[in-house]
Amino acid sequence: MIQGRRVLVYIPARSGSKGIIDKNIVDVAGKPLMAYTIEAARGSAYVDEVIVSTDSALYADIAKRYGADVPFLRPAELATDTSPEMDTTMHLMSWLEGEGCAKYGLFDIIIRLQVTSPLRTTADIDGALELFIEKGADSVISVFECPVTPLWMNTLPENRCMKNFISAEIRQKNRQELPQYYQLNGAIFAADWNFMKSTRGWYGEKTYAYIMSKEHSVDVDDMLDLEFARFLMEKSE
Repeated sequence: MIQGRRVLVYIPARSGSKGIIDKNIVDVAGKPLMAYTIEAARGSAYVDEVIVSTDSALYADIAKRYGADVPFLRPAELATDTSPEMDTTMHLMSWLEGEGCAKYGLFDIIIRLQVTSPLRTTADIDGALELFIEKGADSVISVFECPVTPLWMNTLPENRCMKNFISAEIRQKNRQELPQYYQLNGAIFAADWNFMKSTRGWYGEKTYAYIMSKEHSVDVDDMLDLEFARFLMEKSE
């Protein structure tokens, strides 16, 4: 709880990934990937409940082993490659307001944490929540500084001619003279419960950015990301 507001962390963990088989439970420095997100959430003094939404009994058992609740298995129609993430969020929120209310009570803030950000820390979660309260926000979303400015990027024509790839104005400037850009890292999405219910979205007029470090923003999408995450974990230990 923070400033009298109850906080739910929900962690989506669908099975059936193709790039890395069973990515959400793959071993990373001696633990399943999922464990790092659960432990970071449970370490927060502000988080009241941690719930994993999964379609897999195996994933559910692992989640419970590391301290999360799994009150139900996600319906099959919400566990496909094309299932909208927001439908899963709305399903969980509706269940908690109905059947789950007797056990869990009502919440004021919902936070979605993706499993594939294992280097996100408890301090990051707490920092995002503190920013949420400080700003009186509708929502807070995590970002990190872009390592390369998008002003140095463009599409290419079929013949790969770079005549107009970068404007003359940008070519004349040093990197330090260019504005700093920020990139979504997917690690933390926090929102007011009623705002989420009414808008079915994470973005609003009072959405603020929580800035995370590049290291904590590692997102495990492919084998190279996985090996990098393992390297950082082992190095930190």
